[in-house]
Amino acid sequence: MKSFFNYLEKLHPLSNELMAYYGTNCQLIAVKKYKHILSPIDSNNAMYFINKGVVRGFIKDKKKDISTWFGFENQIIEAIRHPDQQSAHSVEYLQALEDCELIRIPYTITDFLYSYYPESHIIARKILEIQYYQAAERSIIARIPNALARYLKLESTAFDIDRIPQRFLASYLGMRLETLSRIRNRAIDQDLKMLA
Repeated sequence: MKSFFNYLEKLHPLSNELMAYYGTNCQLIAVKKYKHILSPIDSNNAMYFINKGVVRGFIKDKKKDISTWFGFENQIIEAIRHPDQQSAHSVEYLQALEDCELIRIPYTITDFLYSYYPESHIIARKILEIQYYQAAERSIIARIPNALARYLKLESTAFDIDRIPQRFLASYLGMRLETLSRIRNRAIDQDLKMLA
């Protein structure tokens, strides 16, 4: 739980009682590479903090899966969930792309914390700001009409492209795998020319 508390402390100081409540009610889970953390048949009743590994969110369109986001260490992730909390399931899948260590945080915990720990409101607002910013970045990339420009925009962020299998990266960028391979080869050639 230490990395999770360190993450939250950067957003707002935590009381000992709040940390104790998290420690008692959250659970550490391990998920093997390429296994699902959550699928639409599962109850979408928790969010996750990534201690170790990479996770992707994706949806299915007929037999094709479309990557919608990627999460890395020290991020809170969750599947699509309507704010009214009426739906117990999500259309989104969460999949480990590496062996992952996650902290599972049930939504019932967050609801309780809002009622009894005022600092949880500040933390939640700051997490929401971070997630909104990340969603806006994904939205911008998705709207860039040129495949090379989408790739270069993604490459210019703190996004760790090298940890994402190319087929999932191509899906995320809305291009075929062959197109992504050509773009990456061109980018490598340009880097080598700059070093020469």
